Amino acid sequence: MRNINVRYADELYDAGGVLKSYKLKYPDNYNFGYDVVDDIGINDPNRRAMVWLNPAGEEHTFSFGDMKKLSDQTANYLASLGITKGDMVIVALKRHWQFWPITVALHKMGAVMIPVTFMLKPHDAEYRIKAANAKAVICTALNGAPDAFDAVSADCPSLMTKIIVNGQRGGWESFDTDMPLAPDNWVRVDTNVKEPMLIYFSSGTSGNPKMVMHDHLYSLGHLLTAKHWHCVEPDGLHFTIADTGWGKAVWGKLYGQWLMEGCVFTYDFDNFVPAEILGLAEKYRVTTLCCPPTMYRFFLQEDFSPYDFSSLHYCTTAGEALNPDVFLEWKKRTGLNIMEGFGQTETTLTMCNLKGTVPVPGSLGKPSPQYEVDLLNNDGESCKPGETGEICIRYEPKHPEGLMMEYYLDPDKTAAAMHNGWYHTGDTVWRDEDGYYFYVGRNDDVIKSSGYRIGPFEIESVLVQHPSVLECAVTGVPDPVRGNLVKATVVLANGYAPSGDLIKELQTYVKNETAPYKYPRVIEFVDQLPKTINGKIRRAEIREKDVRQNENS
Repeated sequence: MRNINVRYADELYDAGGVLKSYKLKYPDNYNFGYDVVDDIGINDPNRRAMVWLNPAGEEHTFSFGDMKKLSDQTANYLASLGITKGDMVIVALKRHWQFWPITVALHKMGAVMIPVTFMLKPHDAEYRIKAANAKAVICTALNGAPDAFDAVSADCPSLMTKIIVNGQRGGWESFDTDMPLAPDNWVRVDTNVKEPMLIYFSSGTSGNPKMVMHDHLYSLGHLLTAKHWHCVEPDGLHFTIADTGWGKAVWGKLYGQWLMEGCVFTYDFDNFVPAEILGLAEKYRVTTLCCPPTMYRFFLQEDFSPYDFSSLHYCTTAGEALNPDVFLEWKKRTGLNIMEGFGQTETTLTMCNLKGTVPVPGSLGKPSPQYEVDLLNNDGESCKPGETGEICIRYEPKHPEGLMMEYYLDPDKTAAAMHNGWYHTGDTVWRDEDGYYFYVGRNDDVIKSSGYRIGPFEIESVLVQHPSVLECAVTGVPDPVRGNLVKATVVLANGYAPSGDLIKELQTYVKNETAPYKYPRVIEFVDQLPKTINGKIRRAEIREKDVRQNENS
């Protein structure tokens, strides 16, 4: 083992072994492709990098030696199609294994990768191509994904090249046919750590997504994520459940895990079947697991008795705040804590329960030692314990590794988020006397009713503890007297049906568990909640529907 992680970070621990001080170190030409993947691929070529499989029965184990060769071939292949340093390349590849060598190749070339979901509609594809001035798209052949790009490509003059993966299609270059014919010796391209490497279209819950631009240090910013939060074991198997169109994929399936020289597990599925995932975790002896809170909730709907999870050592979650009942039930069944973390498309891990700490159920944990974090009120002052404020990250005088460069080509939105030396996340929390942070909601999710400011997460956390509630979203609905009423949109668990009696029961339940003024005066039962492709609840869609109905009534 190369111990690459030690090369890039100076760390100090307290007497209990918990990380307290963390500083990254790197050369100006650091590049994840050359300095991590190739380094391991040359010096420890047989070390496992990824175990990949799909429901059709295909299975491959890729070594770091394989990834070096495949990424070199991919770089030569893409270069032969005219892609070069600085070019914008859209990548829509589901969980296909090709995503990994393509990502590494683009980083080596100095091109800018733009991961997107494979479920784009034509207007989504056109917006992304034109906004980023994309030169090429690399897309899965499956699920009709290329249709969206074909529908708009004639109206997108910047788009010069379309490359298809896992199939053939007229007007598209074939990755699977032609990439294996490319030379496997690639000459290093000079890149700088401050140059653009990656753009994500933010998974916002309203409005057009912003282009979040990261430099080459973003990959290194995830070292702490894998080492001190995921607790990746170099000879273990780490499983983060995420589609490659979502930033969580590189959080948990690439950068930090390979910096730790660990192996990632990837299951290329279309439909999430909890029992199937649990069976795979047992069969392949997964050692560390990370997935959104909703997935843990669905896992807990299953009978655990048939499974042996003795290989599982550590569990983490992010994406949405974790309800305490899920934390406690998972602990009861597995003996393992779920160590919550918080971050954004714009950042790496920002709040976390690090290895060696004792998690408080319902808490995001404490600030990552990688960032200077504070909780600021509307006047820009640090909040007192118990006071709700916005999570902010200091970016002056030194821009921290892992924080976005900017919202690409949007100086107004960049200035709105980054000013007076602080990056404003838009997420509100409060902290207790011991420094633990507790999530309240997005700034635009906070409900103002009868003079009160009510965070949706607290009410949601109460509701999901009721046995009838599988998941829910709390929003404000317009009211001429109170300004807004608290509304709960509820998906019922199996065995329960909507009724007036159940509405009253849920309202009483909330009144008894939290301040009575917070109870939902309106409850709507639905089959499913509106969500982004990343699985985040689109509360804005619920609010917009209620406003329209109110205007038409």
